[in-house]
Amino acid sequence: MNRLDRRPKAHPLDDPARRMQTWRMENSAPGMNARCCIVGGGPAGMMLGLLLARAGIAAIVLEKHADFLRDFRGDTVHPSTLEILAELGLKERFDALPQHRVEQLDGMFADGMHALGDFRSLRPFPYMALVPQWDLLDLLAAEAKRQSGFRLCMSHEATELLRGPDGRVAGVMARSPDGMVQVNADLVVGCDGRHSLLRSAAGLQTKNLGAPMDVMWFRLPRLPTDPPGTFGAPGYGNFLVMLNRNEYWQIASVIAKGDADRWRQRPIGDFQARVAGKVGFLADRVHGIASWDNVKLLEVRVDRLERWHRPGLLLIGDAAHAMSPIGGVGINLAIQDAVAAGNILAPALLASGVPDESVLAAVQQRRLLPTKIIQGLQVFIQRRVIAPALARQDSDKPVELPGIVRWLLKSSFIRSIPARILGQGFRREHVRPLRR
Repeated sequence: MNRLDRRPKAHPLDDPARRMQTWRMENSAPGMNARCCIVGGGPAGMMLGLLLARAGIAAIVLEKHADFLRDFRGDTVHPSTLEILAELGLKERFDALPQHRVEQLDGMFADGMHALGDFRSLRPFPYMALVPQWDLLDLLAAEAKRQSGFRLCMSHEATELLRGPDGRVAGVMARSPDGMVQVNADLVVGCDGRHSLLRSAAGLQTKNLGAPMDVMWFRLPRLPTDPPGTFGAPGYGNFLVMLNRNEYWQIASVIAKGDADRWRQRPIGDFQARVAGKVGFLADRVHGIASWDNVKLLEVRVDRLERWHRPGLLLIGDAAHAMSPIGGVGINLAIQDAVAAGNILAPALLASGVPDESVLAAVQQRRLLPTKIIQGLQVFIQRRVIAPALARQDSDKPVELPGIVRWLLKSSFIRSIPARILGQGFRREHVRPLRR
């Protein structure tokens, strides 16, 4: 029988903790035991694993890949995340990582550059850091491994949920280099991203908010004579977002949903010409996009679960709410989820017995409103700005910034508003002082 479909059996013991202990003895297999098993070693999973281990809780993180080295992941570390790193005592080590600090977001319009967002008034960190995500994850993993209760299992892919005698989630089965492994846990937390296996295995219902766009990522060399900032180049049919990574540009070409196949059927030279037409100073190096193999597709999804939990199971980060790439908020919202979860779950996991589902519901209640607000803003921009622009395929003319907008952007206060929304978000989380 598939463990996922295992149904509760009658049991003479009334105490849930004793029932679970007996069930584990009867269903023992080579594997591991922990108070909390975290599936997914991304920003949410690594942050939560670190926070629980710091509190003295036995936590296992399962990551299906052998390392963190994957290109074109969320690399924008916002002021809210910088503040959390400072609270953990990791800011100095984070500052030593290769990075580019962004104090202002610009837009390249028909009449030149215009500042659209200004981080410089934010406190305590008046900038956004562009850091390879693998470096951030390595930093969190290194700190977590210093805690006695932490275990990181790379090349371990969760394949199914385990259920106890009362139907409660009691762990996962995972595929490892040495074969299948059973991981028993009093709580499973799914941090396995927008394509979450745990989300579907638990039968949790998703509300799809829609996305009219996809993103094609690539990189090109950056020269000392190039503009210094990080900026967008709005346009009709598609537009570019350029992230300054010091030695190179990490570039997102935003296209209409489903247009990737149409583009890939065309010669790569057509794409090179489109990029050069949008950003003139790149014309001398677009040959660096040698083939479509150099262009990676991100299929944009915006959705959220109506319910983030089942008995013994909690989902956070992209597994609970897939975000649009607008504003680069995904990684930071996931880390905020992890901090809230750590603050709420730690007392329950330090106590005896299994955490009640009301504790898991408290995490969703804490993080649902900020998620709804950010997703609402993203959907509004997608529908009112991006979708109409992408629908126009008849013009390569640069976009002109309306006069009233140019006038408003002269105010530093106005420019600080989008930076504050993106950089600090709503209902900022803080790491609670360590108490064991």
